Amino acid sequence: MKKIEAIIRKSKYRVVKEALHEVGVNFFSYWDVTGLGNEKEGHVYRGVSYSTSDIQRRYLSIVVNDDFEEATIKAILDSAATGEVGDGKIFVSDVTECYRIRTGEKGGDTLK
Repeated sequence: MKKIEAIIRKSKYRVVKEALHEVGVNFFSYWDVTGLGNEKEGHVYRGVSYSTSDIQRRYLSIVVNDDFEEATIKAILDSAATGEVGDGKIFVSDVTECYRIRTGEKGGDTLK
C-alpha cells in the first residue's frame, strides 16, 4: 500500500476530487493548511495590498493499494497543474499495514 500526500491550490480541490473519483479513489482525508513556499500571496486589507509568504493550500492524504498508485498520482498531476509556481507537491511513502477499526480486519481490503 502507498500513502500519497498532496499539497494543492485550494482553488483546484474540486477538480482534483473529481479526477480522483474518476480513477476509483473514493476515500481520502483533507485539511486546509498554511505554509511557506517560493510563491508570494497577496492580500488586500482596507484597500491596501499586502504580500505575504504564508500560502493557503489544501492537504490531501490518500492511502491506496499499490495498483492504484500511478493512476492516483496522474489524476492529481493532470488536474492540479496550472504551470505556475505554487501548484504544490506530491509525496509518496509505503504503508505497512491498515486496520479497519470497526471489525479489526487488516490489509489492503480495508481500503475498499
